[in-house]
Amino acid sequence: MLILNAQNLTKAFGAAPLFRDISFTVNEGDHIGLIGPNGSGKSTLLKMMAGEIPPDEGAVTLRSGARMVYIEQDSQFAPGETVRSVVEEGLRRARVAEAYRESRLRITLGKAGLIEFDTEAVTLSGGWKKRLAIAQGLVQQPDLLLLDEPTNHLDLAGIEWLEELIRQSGFACVIVSHDRYFLENFATGMAELDRAYPSGMLRTAGTYSTFLERKEEFLEAQAKRQEALENRVKVEMEWLRRGPKARTTKSKARIDKANELIGDLAAMQSRGRTATAGIDFTATERQTKRLVELEGVGYSAGGRALFSNLNFAVTAGMRLGLVGANGSGKTTLLRLIAGELEPEEGTIRRANLLRVTYFEQNRRLDGNQTLRRALAPDSDAIVYQDRVIHVASWASRFLFTGEQLNQPVERLSGGERARVLIARLMLQPADLLILDEPTNDLDIPTLEILEESLLEYPGSVLLVTHDRYMLDRVANVVLGLDGRGEAAAFADYSQWETWQAEQASAAKKSLRAENDRSTVTNSGGAAAQTAKKKLSYLEAREWAAIEERIAEAEDILRGKRALLEDSAVVTDAAKLQTALAEAEAAQQAVDTLFARWAELEAKQS
Repeated sequence: MLILNAQNLTKAFGAAPLFRDISFTVNEGDHIGLIGPNGSGKSTLLKMMAGEIPPDEGAVTLRSGARMVYIEQDSQFAPGETVRSVVEEGLRRARVAEAYRESRLRITLGKAGLIEFDTEAVTLSGGWKKRLAIAQGLVQQPDLLLLDEPTNHLDLAGIEWLEELIRQSGFACVIVSHDRYFLENFATGMAELDRAYPSGMLRTAGTYSTFLERKEEFLEAQAKRQEALENRVKVEMEWLRRGPKARTTKSKARIDKANELIGDLAAMQSRGRTATAGIDFTATERQTKRLVELEGVGYSAGGRALFSNLNFAVTAGMRLGLVGANGSGKTTLLRLIAGELEPEEGTIRRANLLRVTYFEQNRRLDGNQTLRRALAPDSDAIVYQDRVIHVASWASRFLFTGEQLNQPVERLSGGERARVLIARLMLQPADLLILDEPTNDLDIPTLEILEESLLEYPGSVLLVTHDRYMLDRVANVVLGLDGRGEAAAFADYSQWETWQAEQASAAKKSLRAENDRSTVTNSGGAAAQTAKKKLSYLEAREWAAIEERIAEAEDILRGKRALLEDSAVVTDAAKLQTALAEAEAAQQAVDTLFARWAELEAKQS
């Protein structure tokens, strides 16, 4: 059943159209990945569907009674807001009855992994802010969830959490993302917004890999059509050169048709010219084998050991992927290697005159600065690989037009700003290239060029990224930080995942064995445990299954509510009366389960 219908949307900023006559529909159960080049209008289209900005032309219609939640790219919270108050705001927006707010709040935050309800939201890391924003959306039980680049701020564990959440959800979603593994794992359909397509968008059913196959088929068919059109235009051009006189209706019609074909060919050729950013990092001629050596290195933050007794060497040609949860110390380790921090324990030795180029995660550009000055601060030329290049040529290499050079940086999209930073980075020859989350905001074609450049780069690379596809393709060594002070090296990301699973399993076995020993040695252990839980055997079984029962009851409620939107039911008094009674009963069942959840939860507190 249709949830959202957007028809013939057009948006322009100034004289340049962003997109024209775009139509987009979302049905129940759709999990749609929305991709496209930087600056193609993906975020604008999402905001338009959410009602945040109006289209210049066209209309967006949301099904009556459907609830839509939009979560923007950067999750910002006001000072003083807590984890609890943020989710309570979501409950108020959804007009959830006061009696059931606490139980729903606890269930949703528990699923998001947020257990400190009184923590101030602004103090959370980017990944946990994103989880909180998603929790605020989920607690409203949306029919449609719109997410803009959620994986930019989530760590690998957070991305996997979001994938599982979507797979188990009952809502439809449209998600802007350039994370190829994420798209593959969650999407049931794909849409690419790009002026290269005649309609402005290519949409397919199926996974991301299926989309790539369909796109290849489309491009092949387009190439054949262009070749055939070129042959027809060639014939018509030769006829026109012979100077036909438009005296007869037949001749005039052929001249008009020839001009139409020439216009069609020009439009097709224009669409077919897809540019890609030219990324090529410069290395020095250093021959040293060992660039950086860490011996017994340890570092703490907030009284917690990030890592200790770390022994590792960065060697020439190494492409090291650094992985771990948010807060495990990845950025700290990069800063130690770059020399921005000193270790609390151990020593770090660097090769003489080591040249390090560092692409920081929290990178900033002066928004008031023009693109011209951002690319070439001192003059209208830059020096790259011993060649002087005019700033306009350098800008075009990164897909910027001459008209953009005098525009302020603040008018650029997130991906365009990332390309500016990479352009500046390329001007610094280095033995060691350190990249902290370089993939944020980059579109898929630029990601592929970046990957190729890193594979061809003769120096050493230290890479932190949540893009699992890039890790698998680029890194020849993976160093994993478990966030509890331990670190280990692996051949690839899958080995790291296996090690994490083994560590978690071992920890559970150890805890189980400790509990068993406690039960044997303490004669009153079982009774004490029962008293602590305050749940009977049957209540414990009920508690273990109640979240699943709530989810099933909410699915039934959504189905009953959907019947109230069915024109065949609405126009039949008897059917409508039955549907209203069934919806009321389904709502009562959900309310009863939430009340029971709160009762059982209170017994354990």
